[in-house]
Amino acid sequence: MTALTPQEAYQATNKHYELPAELFGIYLDRRLKYSSGLYTNGHSDLDQAQTDKLHFVARRLGLTGGERLLDVGCGWGSLILFMAQEYGCHATGVTPSRPQAEYIRAQAEKAGVAELIALELGSFTDVEVTGPFDAVTMLGSIVHMPDRTAVLRKVYGLLRGGGSLYLSESCFRDHAAYEEFSQRPGTKHVTEGIFGFADMVPLSVLVEAVESARFSLTGLADLTAHYHRTIEEWEQRVGAARDHVELVAPGMSEPLIRYLRTANAGWGYTTKHYALSALKSRMGPTEAP
Repeated sequence: MTALTPQEAYQATNKHYELPAELFGIYLDRRLKYSSGLYTNGHSDLDQAQTDKLHFVARRLGLTGGERLLDVGCGWGSLILFMAQEYGCHATGVTPSRPQAEYIRAQAEKAGVAELIALELGSFTDVEVTGPFDAVTMLGSIVHMPDRTAVLRKVYGLLRGGGSLYLSESCFRDHAAYEEFSQRPGTKHVTEGIFGFADMVPLSVLVEAVESARFSLTGLADLTAHYHRTIEEWEQRVGAARDHVELVAPGMSEPLIRYLRTANAGWGYTTKHYALSALKSRMGPTEAP
């Protein structure tokens, strides 16, 4: 993949997230959560799966209520709004998209949690965020950042001692798959055609970056099957509303369906989706010698 500076990656990626909220509302859940759900049983629908996923993130972070939380790449605000409403967290979101920021502010006012929500507009590598935070989340955002280690070192510096990190990302299943498939047309349609820039590296590369940033790894979960089912639901919704998609974003229905089908075809074969948790701690979760 051609090396991009963080600023070039930010500008390329931002085009996708500047698309109107109405487009994402056609195929995402009611919270506009743009990442994998968590299907706890065979009867869960997309809304329930995304709610269960947000509670899963809270458990992985060890939230009990009232924490300061930073969401790097907060999307349409599903996580920060949820953590403010359900856990009373003081939540800060970073987004490159002005439409996303405006949408989140409106939703925070509507939900009565505006005093708990703060937003930083721009690339995380450039924005000035004031810590310390008790927890940091990165759901599907580090894939858009060329210098993973630098980003995670910045996150580490913003956390208090003992603070927690939750990072989830789609990855090539190993280095051989990355070398074979990362430059294929279908992959580039997703990473460049849809997102502008995304470097979907093997999990081992992410782990190395997390370790280089001095975090202590505390957990790893394979959410591949859950993301497969999530995208199946997204694709079904797009397919059932092609005319609406074209009205909101002309010419977007076919590229969007191709993106969703390409992503789903790779799960388990070339790609996986993992949730990783870590602490800013030399000792790990027990603090025992």
